Amino acid sequence: MPDTVRSQGPQHVAIIMDGNGRWASQRGLPRTAGHKQGVDAVRRAIRAAIDHKIQVLTIYSFSTENWRRPQQEVGFLLELMRRFIRQDVSELHRAGVKIVIIGEGDGLDAQTQKLLDDAEKLTQDNNTIVLQVAFNYGSRQEILRVAKRIASLAARGELAPEQLTTDWISDNLDTKHRPDPDLLIRTGGDLRISNFLLWQSAYTEFVFVPENWPDFTEDTFARCLVEFHNRERRYGGLKVQTA
Repeated sequence: MPDTVRSQGPQHVAIIMDGNGRWASQRGLPRTAGHKQGVDAVRRAIRAAIDHKIQVLTIYSFSTENWRRPQQEVGFLLELMRRFIRQDVSELHRAGVKIVIIGEGDGLDAQTQKLLDDAEKLTQDNNTIVLQVAFNYGSRQEILRVAKRIASLAARGELAPEQLTTDWISDNLDTKHRPDPDLLIRTGGDLRISNFLLWQSAYTEFVFVPENWPDFTEDTFARCLVEFHNRERRYGGLKVQTA
């Protein structure tokens, strides 16, 4: 890994889609209205990522902490996800989008799990872009699953300490075989990453934008890419002085 490199363009962009509720409350609308508008923003983000030749786009659609929300809102969010898959998966397939779901499948109803599985199977051979959907996902929980796997393998004598490397851990995360995010965008103005891709974001560039997620546009995406391009990625090293 180089000590420093001028950012050219990200291979992998991750997005924390925040601000649906604030968008709705600012307009005197129920929170569900913000979530509905947020689906259109997802479509815009996918189009923008394809246009800018991004290899992987990861969206944080539903976190493990979201189960704590009111039951009615949780039910609405799950139905919104199911509706998006039913309505959009065929078009995404035609566009060459490969859908990958990361997160915990345990606890999901059979209908939702089948829709997710079917979307992955239908698009598994596509190669225009990988749309990685973090659904029922929490990074601490993901790391805990890896820790339990390490303990289990070690207890059976199948993993020695010298075999355990950072690459081994990366290869056992939900995001295995895909590059770490180069750029993470969070909308809504909050300055945190909320249990999202903690291991994978060790050298990720963060861009926080004030727009709430329903107001996210192709221009917002492009502005974030310009910000990324103007960064110098040092990877823990020092800037190289040139004559």
